[in-house]
Amino acid sequence: MLSKEGNPLMPCHPARARELLGKGRAVVTRQVPFTIRLKDRTLAESEVDGVQLRIDPGSKGTGFVLTDEKKEANEHGTTVTIRRGLVSVELQHRADQIRLCMQQRAGYRNRRRSANCRYRAPRSRNRGHPAGWLPPSLRHRVDTTFSVAKRLCRYAPVTEIHVELVAFDTHSMSAGRPLKGAEYQQGPLVGTSARAYLHAKWDNACAYCDATGVPLNIDYLQPRSRGGSNRITNLVLACVPCNQAKGNSPVEVFLAHRPDRLAKILQQVRTPLHDAAAMNATRWQLMDALSSLGKPLHTWPGAQTRENRSAMGLAKTHTLDALSVGSLDHEGGDAIVRFPAQVLVAKATGRGSYARTTPDRFGFPRLRRSRSKQHFGYVTGDLVRANVPSGQWTGTWTGRISVRARGQHSLRTPMGRFNVSHWNLRILQRGDGYGYSTQPESAPSTSRKIA
Repeated sequence: MLSKEGNPLMPCHPARARELLGKGRAVVTRQVPFTIRLKDRTLAESEVDGVQLRIDPGSKGTGFVLTDEKKEANEHGTTVTIRRGLVSVELQHRADQIRLCMQQRAGYRNRRRSANCRYRAPRSRNRGHPAGWLPPSLRHRVDTTFSVAKRLCRYAPVTEIHVELVAFDTHSMSAGRPLKGAEYQQGPLVGTSARAYLHAKWDNACAYCDATGVPLNIDYLQPRSRGGSNRITNLVLACVPCNQAKGNSPVEVFLAHRPDRLAKILQQVRTPLHDAAAMNATRWQLMDALSSLGKPLHTWPGAQTRENRSAMGLAKTHTLDALSVGSLDHEGGDAIVRFPAQVLVAKATGRGSYARTTPDRFGFPRLRRSRSKQHFGYVTGDLVRANVPSGQWTGTWTGRISVRARGQHSLRTPMGRFNVSHWNLRILQRGDGYGYSTQPESAPSTSRKIA
């Protein structure tokens, strides 16, 4: 809720918002997240206690919760802290999509160079980066988290920000056990090489067919073209026929008809460390970005969040973890008494492609893309209301559109997608690079919980 001059006020109940809109005392400022502006009350005439913004960063998704805390006396006369969740938002990152697109572009360029096609030479690998540089997939995590936090500070009277700050011991995670002292300086290949290690582990035999006495190649269980890493647990020995037959298919597909062999090989596969490494690389960059909002910033360990969540009997989701971030003396009577039943899911979709051409499967230009992204006053991602006068889709529909140059835009609704003329559309909210939906808090999160 905003005041008459546009300053944030305390959030109100949806029923109260409907009452204010029905009486003409407020107008809708933004559809998602739903925000109204009062026409007859200024900030000086309002009582604003302030709310706290609690953030649970993650690799695949990040949880945001606006809370208020009040001191109350319990039945024993002791003063305790009561925390209530007001608004929950789950941000779903698209870092994996960005990384795959970067790998695809690199594959196009490598192929053109290896085919001796006319193309620019590769840049030197011995080039530096400016201070604070992050790869695009990691920079996306920081920028989108900061963007949502900044938007919530704009529409709610946030007085302080609480963030869960965690660090992952990737070496210990890779070993599968706690490490001590000099063990941090020794990896699985200490005193040997990768090829010698694999020959000893697989007894000089092919991991797929047990062939011996033949030339053996090093094969990736999860191919590099599909996001596989160079970790020793992702490598096996394979004879030439098995290596060629497997190609770039995952081992689950190649050995789908031999489940016993597949289970034996997958025993050596460890949990991927991409997400843990991403969290370690972005945590301080995220702190620096959030501190620029001008709000007091408090960081809390993940162990305290886990303890608070377990003591309150809450499920493990991004938003409930965010609700549990911060100091909470549950043994002394402090409690979380309420959390929002509905979670606003904001899925990062981007703002379209910057490419001027559509490439074929070899990476060569196939179609030239239009440089204009706006057609008849609309761009892809706009939230619109369509009044369809006739046909199968007669009625009033609300959804997001994908624009077409001919004016017949594609509208996505919960009932399906159909084309509608731009004459029958009315803009509700401009696209901001996110797709919004709601889900019950008790429902499992659609993004994998990492941190």
